[in-house]
Formats: sequence, C-alpha cells, structure tokens
Amino acid sequence: MLSVITSSRQAQNLRRSDTGFSLLEVLVAIVVLSFGVLGVVGLQAASLQANKEARNQSAAVRLGRELGDMMRGNKDIAILSGSANPYLVDFTSPASPPTAPQNCSTTACSTPTAVAQFQIEDWLSRVTNELPGVHVVICVDSAPYDTNGIPQWTCTNTGGLTVVKMGWTRQSTKRDASAAAVVDRASVPAVVLPLTPGSAT
Repeated sequence: MLSVITSSRQAQNLRRSDTGFSLLEVLVAIVVLSFGVLGVVGLQAASLQANKEARNQSAAVRLGRELGDMMRGNKDIAILSGSANPYLVDFTSPASPPTAPQNCSTTACSTPTAVAQFQIEDWLSRVTNELPGVHVVICVDSAPYDTNGIPQWTCTNTGGLTVVKMGWTRQSTKRDASAAAVVDRASVPAVVLPLTPGSAT
C-alpha cells in the first residue's frame, strides 16, 4: 500500500514539473522570435528598394522607346548632327529643359525643327517627373561602352548610332558607415538605348 501511495505522489510531482514554461524559456523564445521578425523586416525593406529601382528602370526604357518613336516621326530633323538637331541634348535635373519657341499642343508648329524643340522639352519634363535626379545624354556615339563593357557618359559624336543614356539617383546597397546614402547618377548611365531615327535616303 505504501509503494502505491509513493508512486502516486511521484506521478503528481512529475505532472507538476511538466506543466507551464519557466521565465527563462519564455525569454529565450522572445529573443529567437525577435531575430526572425528583424530578418523579415530587413527582407521587406530590400524588396521595396529593389522594386523601386526596377520601376525606375522600366520607366527609363519606356521613355527611351517613346523618344525613338518621336525621332522616327520627325526623321528629317532627327538625322541631323550638332546644334541643328534639337533632339541631341545633355540635360541634368533640376535644371529646366530647353524652352521650345512654340507650343505645339495649342497651335500648329510651323517647322519640323519647332516640332522637335517642343517634343524634347515635353519629353525631358516627363523624364524629370518620373526619375529622381535624372541625367540624360542623347548623342551620336560609336562607342557607348568602354573597353570593359561598362556604359560611359562620354560620346564620340561620330558614327551613325544615336543613343540615349539615362542615369538617376539610386539608393546605396552598402551598409558600412563610410558608404554614401545614395549612388549618384554621375558614375555610369543606368540605361543605354540605341535609337534609330531613320536614314537620309
């Protein structure tokens, strides 16, 4: 009889020791959960940054293609070189785009040159609104990439290839204390698109 009572008390003691969690276990669980939450927050922030950069890249490509369509529609001006071609610009925001002498949306422009001046003013205004701190170079360039295949801002102004180069202020991916907050547009173009305005024949 005594052994039955003893084993019953031992079973009760075991049940009591198995119930609930100690404060230390709860604290460890909270710490582990906190690290998991911090990791998810970091991934979310990186995802938002990558999504923003992808949106900017997509906008730049879309705007570049739109410029190519405009130049093909006004081929006689777009194939000219130098200052005779209003489409060839080197523009950096927050400066204002070159002002067109005529507003083709309210009155009919009198010359193809006036059309080109209005189109490039309107296009640069939209580029400025969509891309932060944008730098745009539209030029004739036979070597838009350097010997390492990296895009470059400088133009040869020779050859038959018209290109649009765009760069903008991007968020830095560096996390060390010495890293700048942003990657400036001045380093290399983010987008280089060849344009085909047409031919002289």
